Amino acid sequence: MYTEEDLLLVSGIQHLLFCERRAALLQIEGLWADNVFTAEGSILHARADADFPVESRGDIRIARGLMLRSLVLGLSGKADVVEFHCVEEENGSSEGGLANAIPLAGTSGLWRPFPVEYERGRLRHEEGYEAQLCAQALCLEEMLGVHVPQGAIFFGKNRRRKQVVFDAALRQLTQKAAVRLHEIAGSGHTPRGRYGKKCRSCSLVELCMPRVTGTDDAANRYVENILKEL
Repeated sequence: MYTEEDLLLVSGIQHLLFCERRAALLQIEGLWADNVFTAEGSILHARADADFPVESRGDIRIARGLMLRSLVLGLSGKADVVEFHCVEEENGSSEGGLANAIPLAGTSGLWRPFPVEYERGRLRHEEGYEAQLCAQALCLEEMLGVHVPQGAIFFGKNRRRKQVVFDAALRQLTQKAAVRLHEIAGSGHTPRGRYGKKCRSCSLVELCMPRVTGTDDAANRYVENILKEL
């Protein structure tokens, strides 16, 4: 169990699963840089938060910018959207002792949370995005005492949703990622870079310099070349 002072950002889960060095550069060194991809993502997230903070659409109530926290995972952050779906089933207990649905103030019936994360690009499988969404679900379960079985990722390029089921495997991946994120943050050590195809789309590539920081030999050659130019 973590304290309030220990909490790291939920978004760190996605960064970690994309690249541990990227997560460390953000968490330990406080580095950030935008590129066209991150700028598009920021605009999409802003649009998700810009509409009415709470609205109703039939049997769905929509909350935007809901603050989340889990002392078990040691994470906090803000959800783009959390839909609350009205359900007809009785408010019994699901696996783990959590309620299947909960009442909402000012409404009748019972409701189940359904987190929705907004991302740029086209519909695709992205482990980091799905684990980040799962972390939001785990926060909601801890905060509200209700089981959150699934959510969705909305991809802005083709405006389609990908349904994500929070099964045992995804929950385990998310929990392990949270532990690893805290290990990296606590170590104060930034892992070496490993250049790969995904580095081309990373906004931190110029700060990370994965070709240089990946090995001692590469770093030595880089310093030698700089000295030759002096």
